[in-house]
Amino acid sequence: MKRLMHVLLFICLVVMAQAQQAKYVFYFIGDGMGVNQVNATEIYLAEQEGRIGTAPLQFASFPVMGVATTFSANSSVTDSAAAGTALATGHKTNNGSLGVDADKNSCMSIAERAKKAGRKVGVTTSVSVDHATPGAFYAHQPDRGWYYEIALDLPKAGFDFYAGAGFLRPEKNAKREAAPSIYPIIEDAGYTIARGIEEYKTKASQAGKMVLIQPEGRDNGSLPYAIDRKEGDMTLAEITESAIDFLTKGKDKGFFLMVEGGKIDWAGHGNDAATLVEEVIDLDNAVKVAYEFYKKHPKETLIVVTADHETGGMGLGTNKYELHLTSLKQQKQSQDLLSRAITDLRKQSDGKQVSWEAVKQLLGERMGFWTRLPLTWEQEKALRDEYEESFVKKHVVFKESLYARTEPLAVVAKRIMNEIAMVGWTSPNHTGGYVPVFAIGAGSKLFTGRMDNTEIPQRIAKAAGYKW
Repeated sequence: MKRLMHVLLFICLVVMAQAQQAKYVFYFIGDGMGVNQVNATEIYLAEQEGRIGTAPLQFASFPVMGVATTFSANSSVTDSAAAGTALATGHKTNNGSLGVDADKNSCMSIAERAKKAGRKVGVTTSVSVDHATPGAFYAHQPDRGWYYEIALDLPKAGFDFYAGAGFLRPEKNAKREAAPSIYPIIEDAGYTIARGIEEYKTKASQAGKMVLIQPEGRDNGSLPYAIDRKEGDMTLAEITESAIDFLTKGKDKGFFLMVEGGKIDWAGHGNDAATLVEEVIDLDNAVKVAYEFYKKHPKETLIVVTADHETGGMGLGTNKYELHLTSLKQQKQSQDLLSRAITDLRKQSDGKQVSWEAVKQLLGERMGFWTRLPLTWEQEKALRDEYEESFVKKHVVFKESLYARTEPLAVVAKRIMNEIAMVGWTSPNHTGGYVPVFAIGAGSKLFTGRMDNTEIPQRIAKAAGYKW
């Protein structure tokens, strides 16, 4: 009888332990999303409501919060490959390396551990599937720029669902030599490729494994910025919905899903505040999809939201005790599309001089200058001076950043928008600041306090019961 009691007690303890484990894991990564990127977005939303304060994002309202350090093995300021590797594998590596440690040894990712534990696995992003952050979860390469080789690692990992814009170099290897197309290689490994959400819907039920990318003719590098989105464009929220749909069909084994909001970083590199806050909101919309799933499975679901690093050194407030982030609402498109519109204006002139009035009209429509946002004499002079330089003297020097090549007049317009909003920037690149960590659900208490980025996947493994 006593022995039977012990056996029953042991069974109860095992059942209780399993019940507390996270059967479903969502791991959201806002690339470049530091503390101020989150805070700026919440202040921006509050100002839209006509008040001082914050309007909490869904993920920033989660009951558990911590902060994480982001340094890499060889630098206090990480790149996305080293940071992605830390968040995926729990190992530090040198900037530029992906899925390997500082000695180039392959490291098992939390996604691979989830697969070994019998879970279905998804890796998704708003940029290319072979980019640094998603690649860190399935690839093991010494150089993040080896996009073709990273893509070859995708079928080797054998995950169930991948999604993003596409592949950057589907037919050229690391030496930029012609190579067999990655698409039939992926299909021969048992994957169905769906181009767009509508095609996903028609193919998903019969697919064993899925790669969801943008339709033919769209950008392989990224989804459009949220601020530039048109009807029919694929969104990160739709990708998240599709991933949940695919990973829960058939036998319910539980799942691990990584979702990256990759273009928060791109907007940060461009110091484009209006575009950036819309990207954070876009990530939050994807988190809301996961949160709806969590509400149906609260005892079995863990949602963790963090970032790989901060981008831009974003500061809230410049030379006054004020912020005017509501001004950013007047910007109607990203700096990238504004730059393109300025180039188009020059091309459409048929060799004739583009008038200052035409430039003013364009900036009024796209940035709200003069029409909705009054400019100082100094600000108008800066724009007029650049107009004279690039349109009259035809001396056009594009500004290069990591992900964009920008018309000089668009650069000045963006700088003035930052001045009006009172947003400061210290860098066009990454910084070494803390990043936030938010969590809710099974095992979420593990994510409170100060931690290193390498600890996050280890804590997820503990919460989900994956072997480490």
